Order: sequence, then structure tokens, then C-alpha cells
Amino acid sequence: MAKRAAEKSGPLERVRAICLALPEVEERLSHGAPTWFVRGKKTIAMWVDDHHGDGNVGIWCAAPDGVQEEMVGLEPDRFFRPPYVGHRGWIGVRLDRQADWDEVAEILADAYRCVAPKKLVAELDATTSPR
Repeated sequence: MAKRAAEKSGPLERVRAICLALPEVEERLSHGAPTWFVRGKKTIAMWVDDHHGDGNVGIWCAAPDGVQEEMVGLEPDRFFRPPYVGHRGWIGVRLDRQADWDEVAEILADAYRCVAPKKLVAELDATTSPR
């Protein structure tokens, strides 16, 4: 029933549900936007809504090495290099158009794996099916 309700909610609520389901993730405002942190310290993702008039609505999140370049190259209408954190390999994901929510959940899980302590990554991997 909770999954069905999340599927009917807006993109921010869906991102929030995905992030808060990850081990020891919490949300608080950072730079005026909802942002998700592991153990209150390491940022995994930040919500963006027309940041400085760029027209993008979605998330900026950590990404494994090489993923930003690959995804932006393959689908520049859905993925972008975000300001401020793009030089660190973070990826921007547009969610103001048709989103594949299973893919978004995988992207956020990968962001989590990039910044979470190994113990928490092992906890996450123990509860998810192999990819």
C-alpha cells in the first residue's frame, strides 16, 4: 500500500521515499533545498528546482567514476553535469519529464554506495537483490 501511494506522489516525494529507505539516511535543508545525508554527514543527493534559473527539476547526486560522462553523453536530455559538484563526478538527473523510477532508485543506491561507510553499504547490499 505504501509503494502504491509513493507511485502516485510527485517527484520530490518519490525521491524522498527512496532516499529515506536507505540505511541511516536523513533529510535536512542544505542551501535551501531538501538534501539527503548518510549519518547526517555525507551528502548522497540534493533536490533542485530551477536552480539559478537553469530550468532543471530533479536531483544532483554522487556517482561512480565515469558514470556522469557516460550518461550525459548518452542522454543529455535526461542527465547533466551539475554546477558546484559536477567536477567531482556528480550527476544531475532531470525528473520533470517521464522518469524511470526503478532507474532513479538504482542511481540513488549507487550514490549511497559512493559515500556511505563500508558497513552500511554491506547492510544495503544484504537487503537488495543482486544486480
